[in-house]
Amino acid sequence: MDVPASSDIMIIAGNSHPELANLVAIRLGVKTGGCSVYHKTNRETMVEIGDSVRGKDIYIIQTGTKDVNNNIMELLIMAYACKTSSAKSIVGVIPYLPYSKQCKMRKRGCIVTKLLAKMMCKSGLTHIITMDLHQKEIQGFFDCPVDNLRASPFLLQYIQECIPDYRNAVIVARNPGSAKKATSYAERLRLGIAVIHGEQKEAESDMVDGRYSPPALPRSRTMDVSVGVPVHPAKEKPPINVVGDVGGRIAIMVDDMVDDVQSFVAAAEVLKERGAYKIYVMATHGLLSCDAPRLIEDSPIDEVVVTNTIPHELQKMQCHKIKTVDISVLLSEAIRRIHNKESMSYLFKNVTLED
Repeated sequence: MDVPASSDIMIIAGNSHPELANLVAIRLGVKTGGCSVYHKTNRETMVEIGDSVRGKDIYIIQTGTKDVNNNIMELLIMAYACKTSSAKSIVGVIPYLPYSKQCKMRKRGCIVTKLLAKMMCKSGLTHIITMDLHQKEIQGFFDCPVDNLRASPFLLQYIQECIPDYRNAVIVARNPGSAKKATSYAERLRLGIAVIHGEQKEAESDMVDGRYSPPALPRSRTMDVSVGVPVHPAKEKPPINVVGDVGGRIAIMVDDMVDDVQSFVAAAEVLKERGAYKIYVMATHGLLSCDAPRLIEDSPIDEVVVTNTIPHELQKMQCHKIKTVDISVLLSEAIRRIHNKESMSYLFKNVTLED
């Protein structure tokens, strides 16, 4: 997979995930550029690029972690430093795009993902490579090309090779919003599907987004639309239930991200009550915030399988159930194809938009 021996490509990395940057550089057969990113005593971010970037194609590898705001500032300053140093092109390799969950309008809030996209483009990034955006429409926020790679082939391969008797499994959507992704996995594996409905926690689409803004009006036996805006009735979710048969089966929950695991643990407990004898959680991004390792360790979940888009070595030391799938080969192949001006369609072959 080595790129042609030339001096017009440089890979630099911030402090978010140096291990992934090294894996990508090794697969490409190039060395990471001399770039120092550190913080002054007043917590300002300083970037010093030791090598010349004039006329070169720069690939900045920086992902989102729990230190998300520092990750963003490091990326923006590195990109702007390359831009003002006359780099030919600046490609941001951002396996997990921070703030991607804030891509919808909230009551008296804003679409933060749009703001971040504008900041990235203004800083000098000419291309974005990312993985499994929370919503694929986020690509439209950017004024530069975005390649949204998919981790599903790696997770599908893990299911087929590492889960014994996976033919006796059923793909589970943790909520109705995940049904499309679960359906895509189920169709590829020729398995059945189950959907968990009626979570206690509000779904993301039900959170306050302005639809409850009109003032509440007293109820009346007759409705007169001329006196004001009708009250929007609040949704009342039914008791948690599983639509589909999981009795005596392996339950595999799929999602794009595992952050706060309480909802996964609650779903796993329900699946266990319904007769599932093994429970797996598969996701692209493993943020695993707060007490996630302890909660997973004490839960009915047998394995949580995530990719290395986000570093989680510390969490793996605290919980033996967390497994990692390496996706550096996908990122390195994307960089190689972009640098050699080859088609990217091969990386999206047979991958539908619902993945």
